Amino acid sequence: MVDGPVVAVRGEAYREVAPEIARFSVTASARDRDREATLTRLAERAAAVRVLLDESPGIDRRETGELRVRPETRRSGERVVAYSGSVTTTVTVSDFTALGELMLRLADQDQIEVAGPWWSLRPGSPAHREARHAALADALLRAREYAEALGARVTALIELADAGATEQPMMSRMAYAAGGVESGPPELELDPQPQTVHAAVHARFAISEPVLG
Repeated sequence: MVDGPVVAVRGEAYREVAPEIARFSVTASARDRDREATLTRLAERAAAVRVLLDESPGIDRRETGELRVRPETRRSGERVVAYSGSVTTTVTVSDFTALGELMLRLADQDQIEVAGPWWSLRPGSPAHREARHAALADALLRAREYAEALGARVTALIELADAGATEQPMMSRMAYAAGGVESGPPELELDPQPQTVHAAVHARFAISEPVLG
């Protein structure tokens, strides 16, 4: 229990910072009446994607996601008329200088779809900590302003609770499906989109006796 007057406030902070990483997806597809031919083409196209990624500097990580191979049947009955397959790789980069060029080089391959990029911050980004510190400073400033309005002053922190911090990623999506264009891909410049970081705290402070009247 705290004897004496208390002021309860909410402190908030918003920060707009540059993204730290970008992700995009690369999907290789294949379709043929013969199942073995479909699998062979899919494996070859996925391998071509891997070769391009191996040759590209600045890639932080890549992850193979969903692999799908399915038979296609007529509307009536179970007769298989073709087989289709796809495999998706998610690529993460932190060097944005050649990002557009890399995405177009991948999209220039036969039966490849590229989507993205999705900009974001790293999970442990200092931007989150800075926003939390700013939210606490805002809470203390608010408490002092209320106390001063009453002719009092803040004397102690009673309670502090995190009201939740969020990152609001912004997306710039480019989808490019290629069919094996012989000429080189055009140049593409991408503008990284700022990320909004929000932090909020609930705080209770003890204040000295107000001077009323």
